[in-house]
Amino acid sequence: MDQVALEKQSAVSSFSSTGGAYCCSGGATTLAGEFRPETQFKDFVSADPAAFVSHDQSGQALLHLLVEGMHCANCIQAIEKSLRAHPAVIEARVNFSTRRLLVRWTEQEAEAAELVKPVIDLGYGLTPYDPQLIKSAAEEEDKKLLRAMGVAGFAAANVMLLSVSVWAGLFSADMGPAMRDFMHWVSALIAMPAVAYSGQVFFKSAISALQAGRLNMDVPISLAVILAVGMSLSETIQSGEYAYFDAAVTLLFFLLIGRYLDSRARSRARSAAERLLMLKAVAATVIEKDGSHRSVPVENVVPGTQVFVAAGDRFPVDGTILEGETSIDNSLVTGESLPVEASAGSDVFAGTLNLGAPVRLRASKTGEDTLLGDIVRLMENAEQGRASYIRMADRIAEYYAPAVHILAALTFAGWWLLGHDWQLSLIQAIAVLIVTCPCALGLAVPVVQVVASGRLLQRGILVKSADGLERLAQIDRIVFDKTGTLTEGRLHLVNAENIDPADLKLAAGLAANSRHPLAQAVTRSVSDFRAIDAVQEYPGKGLAAVVDGRNVRLGSRKWCVENGVELQASVDPLPEMWLCVEGRDPVQLQFQDRLRSDVKEVIRTLIRSGITIELLSGDREEVVSAVAEVAGIERWSSQLLPGDKVARLQELQMQGCKVLMVGDGLNDAPALTAAHVSMSPADAADISQTAADFVFQGKKLGAVMEAVRVARTSRLLVTQNFGLAFAYNAIAVPLAIAGFVTPLFAAIAMSASSLIVCINSMRLARARGEIS
Repeated sequence: MDQVALEKQSAVSSFSSTGGAYCCSGGATTLAGEFRPETQFKDFVSADPAAFVSHDQSGQALLHLLVEGMHCANCIQAIEKSLRAHPAVIEARVNFSTRRLLVRWTEQEAEAAELVKPVIDLGYGLTPYDPQLIKSAAEEEDKKLLRAMGVAGFAAANVMLLSVSVWAGLFSADMGPAMRDFMHWVSALIAMPAVAYSGQVFFKSAISALQAGRLNMDVPISLAVILAVGMSLSETIQSGEYAYFDAAVTLLFFLLIGRYLDSRARSRARSAAERLLMLKAVAATVIEKDGSHRSVPVENVVPGTQVFVAAGDRFPVDGTILEGETSIDNSLVTGESLPVEASAGSDVFAGTLNLGAPVRLRASKTGEDTLLGDIVRLMENAEQGRASYIRMADRIAEYYAPAVHILAALTFAGWWLLGHDWQLSLIQAIAVLIVTCPCALGLAVPVVQVVASGRLLQRGILVKSADGLERLAQIDRIVFDKTGTLTEGRLHLVNAENIDPADLKLAAGLAANSRHPLAQAVTRSVSDFRAIDAVQEYPGKGLAAVVDGRNVRLGSRKWCVENGVELQASVDPLPEMWLCVEGRDPVQLQFQDRLRSDVKEVIRTLIRSGITIELLSGDREEVVSAVAEVAGIERWSSQLLPGDKVARLQELQMQGCKVLMVGDGLNDAPALTAAHVSMSPADAADISQTAADFVFQGKKLGAVMEAVRVARTSRLLVTQNFGLAFAYNAIAVPLAIAGFVTPLFAAIAMSASSLIVCINSMRLARARGEIS
């Protein structure tokens, strides 16, 4: 490893050590201990963030950082405002989903350490943005939650068994005080370590919230658990009748399930743009002035440089071909799997694939200024917008948590003022905290999600986003891509019945020597043929061989005409190939991408349910028009680039539409991310599957209809669950305040409310019918 790499690695280690987990408002707690801004900044400066500064095409400095301790939209506003206050800063943008901070500034006017000091002073940790480090940290966080959930689940199951024995013994003369005390002590030995370990997730969050001068749902949860365990231990020490260890660990177990699902969803959202960046070439072959070739990191290529791209490689930069003819997989831009022919003067884009022959090009845009960089920015901007989405439970909790504490405090004060001792007053306050613990409220959404996800999975639909079902239930418009979405995404020979079988076998024999999509479509259409040897492939043109003493060609119209073959005028816009045998009339082979078998029925059903349908495609106007007419779609647009699709979705959102985007191509990834909710087929490009909220299997479009149906039913059940949870509180809380509910029965009532919510959610598994 060279000296520069060693220095950078050392800087990463030092720089990364300054991170922490802080409260929203720049609180004072880190995982390591007390946070001191002056110490944090000193460590940061010694790491020298200048080692991670890069530059854009105009020479402006760029710094990509990972922000730690960011939890809400107020964090984004505070960070961006503190950075933009510096006159040297040109751009400061935070992505909430990826926690990525981009700072662009004039380097001559300020140093990196000077710029980031205000962010650190606010209490946020900063580390270099490294996708591998982020992935590792996210995986560790998921494992930690999973371990906590496992410990709480194990403890809950065992303590509940002991509690059942105690409850049964209360109504029986067989269980004496000694046996009851023994059961309580065993429960304590199981529950207390489990609560201490599994409850850290909520305890730390509650402490951070309180230090920031605010309340969240974790505060009453933490109070109830700690007080329940404390009172239970006190009762056990004093040989009391009641202990509530079961309520504490059961509550923790259920709420950890929801916390784990939320963490997994955040990890998936974080990876979408990063996966797209994997399409970037890591090196480029630069052509020197003397004609020699030299491989350099793609970041070192500047506009005007001549670059050599071999067949099978991805283009490292945007540019214009200077020399050579080839075919390009341009699906990143247009979404079409059919290769595009390119020659001198043709524009090419970073991330697209050179399928045919080597070419020489002149770079016009490099790094983040390429079309691929634009797509990544579109995705990150859309993700940031999505992160502002507020779940129903969070909105309710904003008012619910303070109300719980006030009620519990008033209960304690009321009973004490009425002349009761503080122990009894505290027991009644704990009863209020337990009976009002938001267990049923916390389960109202997650249980429905689990049941709905299981039902959809049985039907070949994978739910990838934790709040995807909630957003899908809100849609009033669906925007479809064409190729690979409404169609199967694979070309088929459509005029085989008009071609002599011998000519078909001859064409397949030549086509077997090529991986071109049209050639592969020919071989799929013929079941019995013999591959021809000594076939020569001309990139971007076709295949040629000598068969039985005759020259035979299979290729494009232009190539056949160049070789003196007279062809009939084409009136059909379908993709074509020509089989030209010396001394015989040429044979036209036409191809078409077939619609999915149930497209018409699905579109009719969706329209009947009140959903507006629209088609956006990068394909030619005549092709898109024909597909829209057959499918029954009135609104459609053609020849769109990725940015055009995103612009149309933003236009619809400005009109108040809630849009479901269904697409499969690389070019659909920004649109999938920008839409209110998104869906992609399982055979789609990997990046599209990552960006989508739902992925469906199979060759039928009915999965879209089923997902919408389940989502709307889920919304109804979630609303019912919230209603049940509040109805329970409306009855149980007054009884607890009045002293008719002990902590024991409060725990039973709380568990019963959770059970009712779960049973109501299970109805989704049997739900049937049309989209409502």
